[in-house]
Amino acid sequence: MEKKMKHMEMIQGVINRMASNSFALKGWTVTLVAGIFALASKDADKMYFLVAYVPIIIFWGLDSYYLLQERLYRALYDKVRNMGEDDVEFSMNTSLQEFKTEKNTFWNCFKSNTEFWFYFPLALVSAGIIIITHI
Repeated sequence: MEKKMKHMEMIQGVINRMASNSFALKGWTVTLVAGIFALASKDADKMYFLVAYVPIIIFWGLDSYYLLQERLYRALYDKVRNMGEDDVEFSMNTSLQEFKTEKNTFWNCFKSNTEFWFYFPLALVSAGIIIITHI
């Protein structure tokens, strides 16, 4: 049972790192967007404000990638959890076809509730700020 527990601890460590990366990306996104708006003045070129969408789009994609990796490692964790003690091989391979489900795709992660309801409202608020400051 010790081999199985050690393998599950290794996988859980990776899952924790993916979740903390996702949290850090969300923080950086808000910080960069706020910084861009703080540096932009009312007299600045209207196109300058569109730069705020660059971190939103890039970090949304990167955050979706981390969510995908987290889901794949959760599937691996579940597989190891259901294994027998003698079957544990300490594999960290999540590229196996058995982990590729409809839920475990980049597009599904991109439009997941946790991603969509953070980045889309941020994009809407950015659009609102652009409209208000340039009327």
